[in-house]
Amino acid sequence: MKILFFIGLLISVSSTKGQQSSPLANNSAIIYAGNARFTILTPELIRMEWSGNKKFTDEASQVFINRKVAVPVFTQDIKNNELIITTAKLQLRYKISADSFSIANPSIQSVNNDQPFVWKPGSSDSANLKGTMRTLDGKDGGDISILENGILSKDGWVLINDSKTYLFDENKWIKNRSDSSCQDWYFFGYGHNYKKALYDFSAVAGKIPIPPRFAFGYWWSRYWIYGEKEMKDLVTTFKKLDIPIDVMIIDMDWHETYGFRGNATVSDGQGSIVGWTGYTWNKNIFPQPKKFLKWMEDRHIKNALNLHPAAGIPPMEEKYPAFAKAYNFDTTGSPYIPYYGSDRKWASIYFDSILHPMEKAGVDFWWLDWQQYPYDRLLKSLSNTWWLNHLFFTDMQKRGKRPLLFHRWGGLGNHRYQVGFSGDTYTTWRALSFQPVFTSTASNVGYGYWSHDIGGHQISAEHPLDIKDGELFLRWMQFGIFSPVLRTHSTKRAEIDRRFWNFKNEYLDIIELIKLRYQLNPYIYTAARNAYDSGLSLCRPLYYHHPEKKEAYNFPNEYYFGDKMIVSPVVKKTDSTTLLSIENIWLPEGEWMEWFTGKKFLGNTTHRAGYAKTEIPVFVKAGSVIPMYSRDIKNLQQLSDTVILNVFRGNGTGKLYEDDGTTDQYKAGTFASTDFSQKIHPDNSTQIIISPVTGSYPEMKNTRTWIVKLNNTFPPLSVKVNGMDYNYSEKQTAGSWAYSGENLETIIYLPVTSLKKQLSITVIPQGRKEDEILLEGQRGFIHRLKYAMEMIKFEISAVDWGAAIPDPVLKVESLPARLEYEPQRAMELIIENNKNKDELRNVIMGIKDVKKENLKRICDFLELK
Repeated sequence: MKILFFIGLLISVSSTKGQQSSPLANNSAIIYAGNARFTILTPELIRMEWSGNKKFTDEASQVFINRKVAVPVFTQDIKNNELIITTAKLQLRYKISADSFSIANPSIQSVNNDQPFVWKPGSSDSANLKGTMRTLDGKDGGDISILENGILSKDGWVLINDSKTYLFDENKWIKNRSDSSCQDWYFFGYGHNYKKALYDFSAVAGKIPIPPRFAFGYWWSRYWIYGEKEMKDLVTTFKKLDIPIDVMIIDMDWHETYGFRGNATVSDGQGSIVGWTGYTWNKNIFPQPKKFLKWMEDRHIKNALNLHPAAGIPPMEEKYPAFAKAYNFDTTGSPYIPYYGSDRKWASIYFDSILHPMEKAGVDFWWLDWQQYPYDRLLKSLSNTWWLNHLFFTDMQKRGKRPLLFHRWGGLGNHRYQVGFSGDTYTTWRALSFQPVFTSTASNVGYGYWSHDIGGHQISAEHPLDIKDGELFLRWMQFGIFSPVLRTHSTKRAEIDRRFWNFKNEYLDIIELIKLRYQLNPYIYTAARNAYDSGLSLCRPLYYHHPEKKEAYNFPNEYYFGDKMIVSPVVKKTDSTTLLSIENIWLPEGEWMEWFTGKKFLGNTTHRAGYAKTEIPVFVKAGSVIPMYSRDIKNLQQLSDTVILNVFRGNGTGKLYEDDGTTDQYKAGTFASTDFSQKIHPDNSTQIIISPVTGSYPEMKNTRTWIVKLNNTFPPLSVKVNGMDYNYSEKQTAGSWAYSGENLETIIYLPVTSLKKQLSITVIPQGRKEDEILLEGQRGFIHRLKYAMEMIKFEISAVDWGAAIPDPVLKVESLPARLEYEPQRAMELIIENNKNKDELRNVIMGIKDVKKENLKRICDFLELK
């Protein structure tokens, strides 16, 4: 007998948008067969249960919280006591039996799949693309083999065994399963359609929530005994030096530590160290904590404190008597009140009596730092890390705040609770080299918000001098800018100091990086919304978008940063001769612009390129429109009224997403978005459309100042905005355009405009499309020449204090100024400059009295032929 079910949608669970999450699946998706039950969740996702007493689970589990999704088309048939279920993508066969799932029963094979497979219980998932791991504590590099498995595999299938996870009751509290012998499996048979697998995973396991907007700014953290004045001085210095900052984390010494010493630890009998756990402010350091927190808040600094909850409530704590009384704890025995996070009463008293008053006083969120016994004392298989994440996140949620916690990964399902603290790595090149692939691979389980100890946490015995390597710290920072959450941190050693101004040679470059991070926030925040909607994290592997390209798997340190960029952080030291780090980079099909150099690359090819220590391999898809803030933004709590559209020439689009940044109202549709498009017309003109805003949120303003930057372009012959001519002006006033000779970009200044008004900008450039080749790489050369000129001056002055730099070198250096003085002659000036560059190596090598090897180093650095 064959039955056809045609309910819901064939390929998607998107119709669940706007519905309430429910662990109870649609009846029409469920098939019973003997002691087994099968739930068809999507064409590629089947839940398989076996229970000896036929008591199946309809409650949410730690991982899977929503099964009420649109029912896909499927058929079921029974032949010779064998159940056959067929969807558009899978065929499941089950020999109806009273025995549990075993080595050959059930079996699943692919149907119409890009990656054919046949699966049986016990099949080896040897090609799993991995997920993440609890912590990188003590790791000095590594590879993805050390990571837990994820939900994606090159073999096309993954089985998630959910049989031993705990369940949630109707109040979202943890509980045991009623049948400990049950089998509860989820079969993901998505082939190489990784994007759909992640989308569907977020539908059944929960969406990736958007962190508060301030979380995407810069976080300062250091394990250090900070006095109140020292911390205020630090904040004041950041403000004085115009360094944007949003978060200050105070490590464990904010509280009383009761004589704790690292070299002479004393056990507290609770699986921890005396002094490690504490909740009582050290008034010798912070005499009036509430006033200190208010001082920080007045300067738009969010406060986070470190917690080690493992010892429960020590008897020395201020709140100990009240807690003991409320919990009816017998203090005549062991005086410590143990940590019982899975006990509803204990947890309620913990939050209400200890943490909530501190939050009311000005603590914005907590850095949970659980490093002790892994499992709960009452529920023996419950990960303390996992449950703490749930407790803290949902507690904030219940009180109307957009939740944010900072803790380690606890296992599948923890993508619902951000942000992750990756732990105590080393200050080495090897540790840095693992960060990019570790971060992007975590998106395979939806855990898209790792925050790393940028710079590395501790000294390596093998490479102790790396802590003084300014170039290494600069490269860590470059990765940090293009990572989910930017936070510097280090251990309690005077030698490791992340105050930027102590890196004399790199300080200015680091500040520019911090400012770039803040400018990028509109793009990053829009990507965060996309992660919520699609299940695709901000940092993601190349193979999501190019699953059939072997190179997408073979260049693991490259990753998509949002939809429009590919980043390949430099993770090795520059060569001492060329002062460049050589990287092999693969780019997928299409045309790509290297942001910091202006070089164009055709995709589906591998490129070998050199990068100076200030250069980052960031590639932007041609046609992209990247929304950014202006350079003067100080924090992400006071936003700029100006948005810059960074336009990379080609046919393409962009988007700006906005909400209030602090509540969960975005989940209910309270947000705004603005679409951008770019088109190149046959006459080589560029048209950029800024569409009217759609949606709204309470704090939204009605007007905005737009600045449009056309990357790597000649100055225009004409600019029109909604049919009105804009003219060149050095004053950079609204209704005009200017040109940056240093960055080779046209900058169009629009007046304050209603968000409901459509804007059409048409730009006709100098020259033809084929003339654009003259610009390729010029921006990178101009920036690199600034450093080369300093080297030339040092070399010449060392041998002859009165000698001049050759005129051809000076003329090439002056190109940016000449372009800005005479933008109408731009093409002529660049052609002339390129001819001068062709002779530059001979000119530099001909400088008298300077060692030839030193001059050669400069030429190699400039990559002069």
